[in-house]
Amino acid sequence: MLKRTLIGLLRSQEQTGDRAKDPMLKSHFYKLSKDKAWEEVISTLKKMQGYKVLHEVQSVGEIVLEKRTAFGRTMDITVSVISVNPLQSAVDIYSASRGSLGDLGSNYRVILELYRTLDKKLAAFKVNS
Repeated sequence: MLKRTLIGLLRSQEQTGDRAKDPMLKSHFYKLSKDKAWEEVISTLKKMQGYKVLHEVQSVGEIVLEKRTAFGRTMDITVSVISVNPLQSAVDIYSASRGSLGDLGSNYRVILELYRTLDKKLAAFKVNS
């Protein structure tokens, strides 16, 4: 956690992906079609406290969220639901803080929180890689 805080002094964004060096930032896969995954993800995100859904485009699979931190900064979060094959989907998250300087690791923690919530909701469909 200290490493993330130090990295956060300089960086004010974080993202997940297949090739992420940090295992916590690897894409999460679910045994659901893109449409089913979309429905589950959007309903879960709309219920989460502290997050506001600003924009959603089902055809592209993108959901844009906003979160205000305790210090008054605003974070813009994009959640992407991607079809890997007809029976499997992936969820990736990009989070960036508005303003200058770093985020002290808050984008990293937000991504982990979103993944924990989604994994809990979609536990029966989670694909362990």
